[in-house]
Amino acid sequence: MSENVFKVSSKSSVNALAGAVAGFIRDGKVKLELQAVGAAAVNQALKAVAVARGYVSSQGINLTCIPAFVDVVIEGEQRTAMKLIVESESH
Repeated sequence: MSENVFKVSSKSSVNALAGAVAGFIRDGKVKLELQAVGAAAVNQALKAVAVARGYVSSQGINLTCIPAFVDVVIEGEQRTAMKLIVESESH
């Protein structure tokens, strides 16, 4: 698993995840991926992206989010996850 892939669960803290995303972007990395399986996990991931956008906007950074599907293996079982590709661009 790459260091730029964050796995999100239904119990993930939105603010903690948003802080991790913002920190990753502030460190100069321009692209990361959030992976979530299930509606509740996808909800947490999307809210975190929205909060993270607010965290970095004052530094002139805009975050974009591209949704896609990805197959993942969880406990030996293949599942379909939603992946949110988050990229930064300077204003």
